Amino acid sequence: MASINFVGGEKGGVGKSVTARALAQYFIDKGTPFTGFDTDRSHHSFNRFYADFASPVVVDSYEGMDLIAAAFEDNPQQSVIVDLAAQTSAPLAQWIRDASLMELFTDMGITVNLWHVMDDGRDAVDLLGRLVDTYGQGPNYVVVQNHGRGSDFVLLRDSYALQKAQAHGAHVIELPRLHDACMRKIDQNNTSFWKAINDKDSSDALGMLERQRVKTWLKNCYSVFDKLPV
Repeated sequence: MASINFVGGEKGGVGKSVTARALAQYFIDKGTPFTGFDTDRSHHSFNRFYADFASPVVVDSYEGMDLIAAAFEDNPQQSVIVDLAAQTSAPLAQWIRDASLMELFTDMGITVNLWHVMDDGRDAVDLLGRLVDTYGQGPNYVVVQNHGRGSDFVLLRDSYALQKAQAHGAHVIELPRLHDACMRKIDQNNTSFWKAINDKDSSDALGMLERQRVKTWLKNCYSVFDKLPV
C-alpha cells in the first residue's frame, strides 16, 4: 500500500524526527520501499541518520515541495516519509491546497497520513485542533503521544481537539520512551537504529544492554505501527 506520511507537530522538541526515524527503520525492516524527505534546514536530523533513504527539501518553495509528490512518479507503489520542521504547517497547507493534492493522492490510491507528534503540553493540544480544522475529513490523523517528551497526556484526553480528531477517525498512539542515555549516544554518533542494535565492534558502539534496550524499544514501536495504515 502506497502512503505519504507527513510527520509533524508544528512545535520544536516534541520528537518529530525521532518518530520519522523509527518509521523509516520500520519500513526498512519490513522491506517496504520508501523515500524520505527532511525539511529541517537547521538540524537535518532525518537526513543525517538515514542518508541513504532521505534527502533535504525546502518546504517554503513549490519547487522543493514538488519533489515530494514527484517521488510517486518514479515508483507509485512506494511510501514517502516527510519529516516536517517546526512552523511549516502554513506553507505545507498552501502547497496541498493550491495543487488539490488530497484529490490527486486519492486518485493515485495513495493513503495520506498526517502525524501529529506531541509532548504533554497545552500548546501541542491546541496545534492538533488547528491541524484538524485545516484539513477536515480526508487524511488519516495519527496522534502521537510521545512518552520521550511527556508522561501525562490528560490535557489531550480531555480536549475538544482530540474529540474533533477522533470524529474523523484519528489513530491515537503512544510512542514509548527510549532510555535517555541510549538516545543520547545514538544522536551523538549519528547512528541509525539498525546500526545501534547491530554494531558491536566500532569505538562508538553501544553496550550489550544498551543494544537490547534499543531493540526492545523498536519492537514496541513496531507493534504500534503495525496497526496503522502505513
